[in-house]
Amino acid sequence: MKKILLTLSMTALVISGAIAQEISGGAKAGLNIANMTGDIPGVTSKASFHLGGYVNIGFSDVLSLQPELLYNAMGAKEDGGDGKINSAYISVPVMVLYSFGVVNVQAGPQFGFLLSAKVKADGDEQDIKDQYKGTDFGFNLGLGADFGKFNAAARYCIGLSNIADASDIDVKNSVIQFSLGVKLFGE
Repeated sequence: MKKILLTLSMTALVISGAIAQEISGGAKAGLNIANMTGDIPGVTSKASFHLGGYVNIGFSDVLSLQPELLYNAMGAKEDGGDGKINSAYISVPVMVLYSFGVVNVQAGPQFGFLLSAKVKADGDEQDIKDQYKGTDFGFNLGLGADFGKFNAAARYCIGLSNIADASDIDVKNSVIQFSLGVKLFGE
């Protein structure tokens, strides 16, 4: 039994040591062009932002996994008016990156946890969080580039789950993101 535990422990140390040489991470922030699609007529995209961090786990020179933790401001605005829907999520994209030199192609799911939802019109603001589901699910596709300690990415997240709490309404998030990042640790 002791030999088995020692062998498993040594194997875990060797594997984690090999993987640890390929781990890097940092901070990122950028512009969101957010919108809502489905049973929500008369809305258009609005500018907002995202910020957070990432960890990149390299499996080879070309393939890596990049989980992220982001504060994501989303929503939509009234087409031709001053009304806005402002929602905020903690988003967890889990991206697979395939690199071609400094350029990479990104794809992966995104899980979101609702922090707030408000509608603002004619100077009044109303909390509508109880009209939303607490979670969101989407899929990301994008392109990125690495420039030493800095990186940039553009991606589109298409909402796959209904965020409206009412069963007879189907509304999904949609967002285009432009990010700039800085690597804080790793190679």
